[in-house]
Amino acid sequence: MDVSFAPEQISAFAVVIWSWVADFLPRFGGAIVILVVGFFVSRWAGRGVFNLVKESEHIDNTLKPIIRAVVRYGVLILVLVAALGQLGVQTASILAALGAIGLAIGLALQGTLSNIAAGIMLLWLRPFEAGDFIETDSVTGTVVELGLFATQIRTWDGLYKFVPNSGLWNTTLTNYTRNPTRLVLLEFGIAYEDDIAKGRQVLQEVASEHVNVLDDPLPVIVPLSLGDSAVVLQMRAWAPTDVFWDTRWDLTETGKKRLEEAGITIPFPQRVVHVVGDSSDKALTAQAASD
Repeated sequence: MDVSFAPEQISAFAVVIWSWVADFLPRFGGAIVILVVGFFVSRWAGRGVFNLVKESEHIDNTLKPIIRAVVRYGVLILVLVAALGQLGVQTASILAALGAIGLAIGLALQGTLSNIAAGIMLLWLRPFEAGDFIETDSVTGTVVELGLFATQIRTWDGLYKFVPNSGLWNTTLTNYTRNPTRLVLLEFGIAYEDDIAKGRQVLQEVASEHVNVLDDPLPVIVPLSLGDSAVVLQMRAWAPTDVFWDTRWDLTETGKKRLEEAGITIPFPQRVVHVVGDSSDKALTAQAASD
């Protein structure tokens, strides 16, 4: 079957194509310009807002990166809508399609959405802030930044941890920095032959004289238990959180030194063993270091 077009038909078709191209290309070019310019504007806007809020004392450090991300992606969404409008797309007509696509993406990215939800809850309830030292079943370290999807943590030995927010929300979390004071618990073993009251007095003086130990509540020395080879005295003293470890280490060193200067023995772990001979009922007693 021979199909042929008259010159008038070809000319009319070419006119239609040319008219469409002449009308579409400027709009397409405008949309590209909007997207390119909008991309740089979004980055500039996010950086500018972050620079404005990072020096503010009224905005928490944890929220500052979130504000930057919200501003940037908000501008990008507006730019995308403007580009679609430039192409002549009726945004109202594609809302249903976008809703269906969003539902499909949501089902495919359940884990990501759960991280976003967890990030929002962490920002709302604020169990920790940037700079806090936290511990969970899976990670321990200092919070560097809390994002919408994940939290960046620096461990005590300098390692970088990228933790999904859901991993911090769905577990028990300990914040070692949140409270201003912490209880220092130290145990000292003294020999059974030594005076318990004297040992308590020496440790009480060590705790009371330390510059970091708080007066309210007062430090307390208690006879905690009767161990296998020593009477265990426990020191209970409160110190500011930011000097907790320095105080603990100093009290340990000073406590041992002062007990020794007072003539109080800190015995090695010992165990008394009674050996019964085969031909005699006489018991032999020996002392050996326990494992």
